[in-house]
Amino acid sequence: MPNLTLWAPRVLSLLRIIAALLFMEHGLMKLFHFPAAQPGAPDPLPTILLAAASIEIVGGVLIAAGFFTRLAAFICSGQMAVAYFMAHGSQGFWPALNGGEGAILFCFIFLYLAFAGAGPWSLDAIVRKRT
Repeated sequence: MPNLTLWAPRVLSLLRIIAALLFMEHGLMKLFHFPAAQPGAPDPLPTILLAAASIEIVGGVLIAAGFFTRLAAFICSGQMAVAYFMAHGSQGFWPALNGGEGAILFCFIFLYLAFAGAGPWSLDAIVRKRT
């Protein structure tokens, strides 16, 4: 299907933007209780959750804008791997039962972006065109 192949780079950009905005929402919920408080998050947040929220917000903004995408996505992927094993994997083996599906999806979407790059609708693409 050549028409679908033509759109693949643009859909990569859409995947990047939507995944980053959803990821950023988790940090905003932890840190600013926006749009609501993160369910189950203690108040005040321990240092490890403050670090996680910071990575989610800063990483989410960078990935959504497509700026330093590969580095930001690699860091966010690692954070999600750690989050899965610390918060979900200890609750049982099956992700559907331990609540870890989102963490696994974010981990592998961001790992893919670390290799694939930001796509054409990104600040990285604009910077690349200028140099």
